[in-house]
Amino acid sequence: MIEIKGLTKSFEDKPVLQGVDLTIGTGESIVIIGRSGCGKSVLLKLLIGLLTPDSGQIIIDGSDITSLKESELYKVRHKFGVLFQGAALFDSMTVRENVSLGLTEHTDLSPDRIAEISDEKLRQVGLPDIQDLKPAELSGGMKKRVGLARAIAMNPQYVLYDEPTTGLDPIMADIINELVIRLNDELDVTTIAVTHDMVSAYKVADRIVMLHRGVILFDGTPEEVKNTDNEVVRQFIEGRAEGPIKPVPIGGVSLGNHRSG
Repeated sequence: MIEIKGLTKSFEDKPVLQGVDLTIGTGESIVIIGRSGCGKSVLLKLLIGLLTPDSGQIIIDGSDITSLKESELYKVRHKFGVLFQGAALFDSMTVRENVSLGLTEHTDLSPDRIAEISDEKLRQVGLPDIQDLKPAELSGGMKKRVGLARAIAMNPQYVLYDEPTTGLDPIMADIINELVIRLNDELDVTTIAVTHDMVSAYKVADRIVMLHRGVILFDGTPEEVKNTDNEVVRQFIEGRAEGPIKPVPIGGVSLGNHRSG
């Protein structure tokens, strides 16, 4: 399980996280929502030790990773698989080479066995027989699924998704959502996703938490989110400009207050 306690993080004196407290149970599927720039992706990077918090604890399976040495941190990272927002595939590598990257770098398995595992993971995400293609030959949805195959290649305990449906049409987005649900059950992993896509959030989440002004503002089931009286949450999930969340001014004019003549 993961326990986050009093987590803070600032960049150049600009506070992003200001005391995040969150517990994520083993096998749970949790979705983190919130406005752009609220710290969702920062939180994911803190979870895998790519960033160091200013204060607070991140306890993963009983070990506080904020106090670990780099060598110990690498062992914890092996528990995680990550699907990056843009898939983050290497253009010079084939699909199979992209999927097998972690296995090649961090295991002593034979090349033949690594190829077998990579092809098996590609089949799990519905992409057999594309192992020799290059990323440039793939559609956006295929790239996402290859990125997901790579994320699960080393049989992680936790899978992190950074905006998994961004840039996809509604049908492909739903295919990704179905994959997230199926892999969570089949692989017995804990799923942590950040997204703006409420259709996706409602479908894949056991719990939805909203990050706002550096803290967890709301934590509940999808049904509780839909029925909440919290005006900040309601404005976000309904996508309204008017409300307690003020849009960022453009050219000195706040979009939320502008009226055309």
